[in-house]
Amino acid sequence: MTTYTLHLPRDARPGDPSVLDESELVKDAFSWGAFFFTFLWFFVHRLWLAGLGVLLIVLAFGGLMAVLDVHPLAGAIAQLLLQSLIGLEANSLKRWTLTRHGRPAVDTVTASDQDEAEAKAFARWLDAKPGPLPRSTAPSPILSTPRRSEPVIGLFPDAERPR
Repeated sequence: MTTYTLHLPRDARPGDPSVLDESELVKDAFSWGAFFFTFLWFFVHRLWLAGLGVLLIVLAFGGLMAVLDVHPLAGAIAQLLLQSLIGLEANSLKRWTLTRHGRPAVDTVTASDQDEAEAKAFARWLDAKPGPLPRSTAPSPILSTPRRSEPVIGLFPDAERPR
């Protein structure tokens, strides 16, 4: 079973079927495409900033191996380790980019394949009841709660009543 995250626009309301056209499921697993094609995988998926960062890391790593005059076998092993790290972190960088572009993760599902994950995530999204719209004039729940009468235990002397 693999975990998937559902990414929707920030202003999406639960239960709204129209936002599912803009949805994206991201698999939380090793990316073989990113392992074999490194920065090209990021550019194909339109992850420009992450792809540029990976390209710079790959170039700097290759330059460092050349400057240090590393044995070819050790350099190949180090390159495989770097590619493994890229494969492990590729989908996390994809989630980061989606969040940066206003599409945070709104749900997490576990499924055996992408189709099952999509069905589960969409069903949960459509079954969710829309929450109330946020009001900007309402006081914060933290500020509106009354103070406790008992003293606070710990390192919070300002929260205790003076004696």
